[in-house]
Amino acid sequence: MKLQRRSDGDAVPGPAGPGGRRRWFPYLDAFRPAAGGAELSSREVVEVLEPYILEARRDRIRRAVDNRSYAVCLVVEGLSDFGNVSAAFRSADALGVQSVHKRYRDNRHVSMGAEKWLDIEIWDSPAECFSALKKRGYRIATTSLGTDSVCVYDMDWSQPTAIVVGNELRGISDDALELSDLHCSVPMKGMVDSFNVSVAAGILMHHAVCDRVSRLAIFPGEHGWATWSSRDSRR
Repeated sequence: MKLQRRSDGDAVPGPAGPGGRRRWFPYLDAFRPAAGGAELSSREVVEVLEPYILEARRDRIRRAVDNRSYAVCLVVEGLSDFGNVSAAFRSADALGVQSVHKRYRDNRHVSMGAEKWLDIEIWDSPAECFSALKKRGYRIATTSLGTDSVCVYDMDWSQPTAIVVGNELRGISDDALELSDLHCSVPMKGMVDSFNVSVAAGILMHHAVCDRVSRLAIFPGEHGWATWSSRDSRR
């Protein structure tokens, strides 16, 4: 059974969020059985499955859903080290960043089960990826150490943003830099001039979460960042 995805150009129903814009949400409320037959709504699926799930497991699933968001997504462009891909995706899962994107079709597996809980999309080029994300309302922010880079702590993260990190050795490709809306960097205080790419991704996502909470005047709910969640992302 598979949840049906929304096309990038489809309008998203519901009230507008901060700034008067509707948040893009990737799924329609329709499950299609693999063997065919009538589509089911999410409520119908939950009603069937809930009696077979332990209460502790149900509570954990609810907490995870409350903390999920599509307002920020992560794009890893051409990472070649499996450990870095895995660590970046695990950080996304831990911080409630639901949507992640890869440029290449290798290293599909992500350790510690993060792969099962994330929406992973794979693209053939930065142009293809960025075009789709911009249709969904995202601003594209590539990490770069160039002189035109904006400090991440000076950015307004209340706007839906795709964070793009590059290859371990070459960094962000020229194509991605040219197609992005802005370049950003994390300030360095020591002798080295860059973070490990997965560490940088984790810092950026964590700061995005905190900045959104502060700017949108929303605060951690009963289960953590509950209001920076899938509920917020649907607005």
